[in-house]
Amino acid sequence: MNSKMVLYITGKILSIVSLLLILPVAIAVIYGEINPLVSFLFVIGGGLLLGTLLVTLGKTRNGVLYAKDGFIIVTLVWLIVSVEGALPFVISGEIPSFVDAFFETVSGFTTTGASILTNVEALSKSMLFWRSFTHWIGGMGVLVFVMAIMPSVSDRSIHILRAEMPGPVVDKIVPRAKDTAKILYLIYIGMTATEIILLCLGGMPIFDSFVHSLGTAGTGGFGIKANSIAGYNSYCQWVIGIFMVIFGVNFNVYYLLLIRRSISAFKSSELWTYISVVLGSTALIAINVFSMYKKIGITVRDAFFQVSSIVSTTGYSTTDFDKWPTFSKSILLGLMVCGACGGSTAGGIKVSRVVILVKVLSRKLKSMLHPRAVLSIKMDDKTVDEETVSSVAVYAVVYMILVVVIFLLLCIEPYSIETHLSATLACFNNIGPGLQLCGPANSYAFYSDFSKIVLSFAMLLGRLEIFPVLLFFSPSAWRKAG
Repeated sequence: MNSKMVLYITGKILSIVSLLLILPVAIAVIYGEINPLVSFLFVIGGGLLLGTLLVTLGKTRNGVLYAKDGFIIVTLVWLIVSVEGALPFVISGEIPSFVDAFFETVSGFTTTGASILTNVEALSKSMLFWRSFTHWIGGMGVLVFVMAIMPSVSDRSIHILRAEMPGPVVDKIVPRAKDTAKILYLIYIGMTATEIILLCLGGMPIFDSFVHSLGTAGTGGFGIKANSIAGYNSYCQWVIGIFMVIFGVNFNVYYLLLIRRSISAFKSSELWTYISVVLGSTALIAINVFSMYKKIGITVRDAFFQVSSIVSTTGYSTTDFDKWPTFSKSILLGLMVCGACGGSTAGGIKVSRVVILVKVLSRKLKSMLHPRAVLSIKMDDKTVDEETVSSVAVYAVVYMILVVVIFLLLCIEPYSIETHLSATLACFNNIGPGLQLCGPANSYAFYSDFSKIVLSFAMLLGRLEIFPVLLFFSPSAWRKAG
């Protein structure tokens, strides 16, 4: 491991993330919020000081970045920025408990949207903006953002890109990793700006449009009202619902559309599977809950909104879906596990992995009937290499083991199995609201500090797709190379 490079890059990223706090500082100035303003300025100063110190200690002529360094940097940075992001809440006294503030901030950066707040409207405007802004930063990736703006980034930084971006395979869409990061963020910014404009045109206040667009883009789901999106008009609900689906699509598809390779973009089997899942789930839930609504328009709108919210792992709500029939809630639980596309801002296992796993099962059944046949797995007319197939299978096994472990740790507390299981799936898959006590009308405040820490690490495991976090705590990863 190149420990000097780890310190250097970590320091650079910490400094840049600290500077991003200038935006909530501006909001605090606009709304005349003195206490939050002082809190943000204090954290900015401390973050820049620590970042500069790490950069100084990490200066080296050996600029080699190994693959394991990428995994360590990603996990280390996410832990540090989560602690830093929690400090304004604690210092200002708006979330006095550090564990609660850490949970809230991890939930923000990992785009989970699970909250310990029982009265979100009591927060200042600048703190509400910071919560949603963490979604936007974490959606595409803290380090991907830094790679896009740093003046000199080695092409070996693809190790960082692969460690942070969600999905079974992450590759450069253009030859240089830095250019890939820039393109991804330009698409990201453009789509976010479009949603802000559309929401403003629909009558949503400017501040509300900004925070909800940031939350949608990062598929995070922190709301600024107790009833989430339910208080806004039908037009705004449809806009947010559609954009949640859009941000759940692999960003490579948008890049292909930009360079006018629409045929290649629309050949994606993952894309069509994702769209089919959204439409099919919406239809099934709409049929199941129609008797509760009696009006087809409202039924379809709420069904589509909740399906797009859960499958994209955003977590916004327009209704308390915990009151829906068991069949509809079961579909939503399934969508929690599945998630959206790889290479998007969404969480979950990812549609591409599910498709590959189904094809692996199909191949196994065929090989039992035809033992001598040479069978390969294909996606989009391309053969999936066996290394990728193996990594997807391993990921699925480790995923299930960790779900069981997290669930059992939560079961120490005397709440229902449905509460614990949905909390595990909602946090591990970066969704936010679960069922029963942690349903869309409630919060995670009832859990003990121990359970909140467990769920915080579950969110990190889910957002970083397990292996970077496991490698971070592996002693062998910290040994020097050679």
